[in-house]
Amino acid sequence: MSVGVDHDTAAFAVNSIRQWWRNLGRARYPNATRLLITASDLPRRRLGAAGSNGSRVRLWKRELQKLANELGLDIVVSHLPPGTSKWNKVEHRLFSFISTELARQATRQLSRDRRVDLSHDHQTGLTVHCQLDIGQYPSGIVVSDAEMAAINIKRAEFHGEWNYTISPNDHPPNRALIS
Repeated sequence: MSVGVDHDTAAFAVNSIRQWWRNLGRARYPNATRLLITASDLPRRRLGAAGSNGSRVRLWKRELQKLANELGLDIVVSHLPPGTSKWNKVEHRLFSFISTELARQATRQLSRDRRVDLSHDHQTGLTVHCQLDIGQYPSGIVVSDAEMAAINIKRAEFHGEWNYTISPNDHPPNRALIS
């Protein structure tokens, strides 16, 4: 998990995935050819915006394209339909733990210079790793139609607006990944 100090943008969300891959994922999955991301697709009215990783967020897709190119991996995305994240038990276990730990650290005056110390092995098997991201992520970035056209995306037959693969620009999406 990444804790940011700037705007919660798609660039921040994708950088969190990038850091997870560099710090944990690459070593755990050295033979991976694709990366699966599940994302909540919160409705606009609930967030006041589409959310940093919403299915309609153009910056999210552009940043995922950059990540696919950088890692040389297909990035398979499945957005949870609106209203279904409340049934995600892992999310509930994770966020309740994080809220408790952040409250404890706030009382000790957590600063930007200190590492966010939320790394923890929970007694039920949940392992939480957390890091502070002090990067700058400006809001209001507009992604042009030309940039969208350059995204190497293959939409799934079933709800292609929520399920798609973004492949590195140097190779086509693997059709076997999408069903």
